[in-house]
Amino acid sequence: MTETFTRPTSPEDIDNEPDLDSARLEREADAILLEGEARAFAPRPIHEAVREDALAAGAWTRTRAERLRRAVEDEPMRATFYALGLGLVIGMLIAR
Repeated sequence: MTETFTRPTSPEDIDNEPDLDSARLEREADAILLEGEARAFAPRPIHEAVREDALAAGAWTRTRAERLRRAVEDEPMRATFYALGLGLVIGMLIAR
């Protein structure tokens, strides 16, 4: 049998950087899971569920629109070429 060497954990071994993207994503995932667990065990009326889903969809849409706006402002030529290419493809599909 092989014996693994385990030494006591030192403070240098612990990676505890809360400002990393991975740490932020992990915290967000934990919050989503906890929220999902709380919702899973509590029955709620359909109108509340629809309202919450509509609010979540609105927040998602606003976030994506802001990201798109920033991307277009950062690289307007690239966005223009993408739009022209997409318009060309749609035009060719409609012409068929």
